[in-house]
Amino acid sequence: MTHPAPRDRAPDTGVTYVFAVCRGTRAVNTADVTGLAGMPGGAAVRLLPSGPLTALVQTVPAADFTDEVWQSRLSDPQEIERYARAHHEVVSAAAVHGPAVPLPLATLYHDDDRARRALDDEAHRFHGVLKRIAHHAEWGVKVYEPEPPATQEEREPAPVGTGGREAPASGAGLAYLNRRRGVQERRERRREQALSVAESVDAELRALATASRRLRTHGAVPGGDGRVHVLNATYLVAEQRAAELASLVRALGERTGTRIELTGPWVPYSFVGEL
Repeated sequence: MTHPAPRDRAPDTGVTYVFAVCRGTRAVNTADVTGLAGMPGGAAVRLLPSGPLTALVQTVPAADFTDEVWQSRLSDPQEIERYARAHHEVVSAAAVHGPAVPLPLATLYHDDDRARRALDDEAHRFHGVLKRIAHHAEWGVKVYEPEPPATQEEREPAPVGTGGREAPASGAGLAYLNRRRGVQERRERRREQALSVAESVDAELRALATASRRLRTHGAVPGGDGRVHVLNATYLVAEQRAAELASLVRALGERTGTRIELTGPWVPYSFVGEL
């Protein structure tokens, strides 16, 4: 459903930006979107009915979404966050009273008629996704590898010989290398244990969830607290099981002695990828 920014429109022409799709006007009404800012520089956010579906849309300047302008925006973290937050605000408003399919950032059509045709063409897929995510929310879970304080061996500098070179692998130099190997082996064992814990956590959460996705893990952030992900996942969980999820995460943290971070509930962005 994501379309490149229209490049054949006049600079002052408006194009239709689509935020989300829900079931008809009964699921969302004009009062739900009144006052939403939407994309910077755009007109008022409004509803665009198309048969049994309704899209939340906004007319935005075509010049603000050309390939060149959008690529420049993507290289500015603060600017792209501004647009992402504006997009999410409208998506969240659509999801307050019922399931809503969030469309990717910068989903554009030349006009309302083309947006309606796209809704009609993909109606069966939208209905399928809406059925799957109804009464569900997305929750994020991160499991972190324990980071024990550095031991004396880990802080120990390499012995040096004359001229500032490391000592040969004999005597003190050989002992140092053996200690370093021991340090590395212990780190690898900790890593393996943490990955094993992450797999067991994921298995228990998947048993509770309707669907799940594994996301890319990240290393320690420079200047951060040194924590490293061993699991970064997201789960689609029925609303009535939210308390059960929170309780399970707490129990898993206590049982494994591992830091587990739960975030949400979110609009289920991660589970509408079939569109």
